[in-house]
Amino acid sequence: MIGILIILGASWLLLFLLEKKNLSVLGFTPVSERSIQFLLGFGFISIIQSILILTETYVLSTVWELKTNISLSHIFGSLWYHLKSALTEDLLFRGAALCILASRFNNKAAILSSAILFGVYHWFSYGMFGAGLVPMVYVFVITGVSGAVWAYSYFKTNSIFLALGLHVGWNFISTLFLDNQPYGELLFQQISLVPISNDWLNFIFQFTKGLAPSIITYFFVRYLYNENRNKE
Repeated sequence: MIGILIILGASWLLLFLLEKKNLSVLGFTPVSERSIQFLLGFGFISIIQSILILTETYVLSTVWELKTNISLSHIFGSLWYHLKSALTEDLLFRGAALCILASRFNNKAAILSSAILFGVYHWFSYGMFGAGLVPMVYVFVITGVSGAVWAYSYFKTNSIFLALGLHVGWNFISTLFLDNQPYGELLFQQISLVPISNDWLNFIFQFTKGLAPSIITYFFVRYLYNENRNKE
């Protein structure tokens, strides 16, 4: 939490010095509307990821086992952990810096810059150096496109909260099924799967699985908020 407070303080200072604005540009209010946007993002991406897990289960003949020692404290701990980590990243990559870039250049340049930085950041957070060129490109593209869509959602809503809901939802649902750190396989444990034997088919499948949530989310946000604007 101290890190988040430091980022908020630095964000306020940058906005004040460079733009003569304050943290209100991040869209913290109205609280009711922002809460709905957060829950909308969380719920939507949770459904998309659940569908992807079911698809992967079918394609790879994955066998899951429901854990017998489910810990509610670990589940809530995971939710709290990913809320804090996602908020930290969103403030860094889709906060004051995004607003300043947009005002100095334009929204598209700001989104592109945010996406590139978000992709590079995940080389460090995932420990990708030394993993090889293909994995590094994969991580950069997948996380960069996600960052671009989440930045796009900021400009559609004038708030970080829809993107935050998407971010938290994606990370949290992963911990229920996948072996992540510090929380992972909280509900289900993967027992076995049958990998795709053809390298190119496997690459296409993994790449499609990685990009699909961002592409679907982009069209969802575009449709939803264009529709809302048309009604207004």
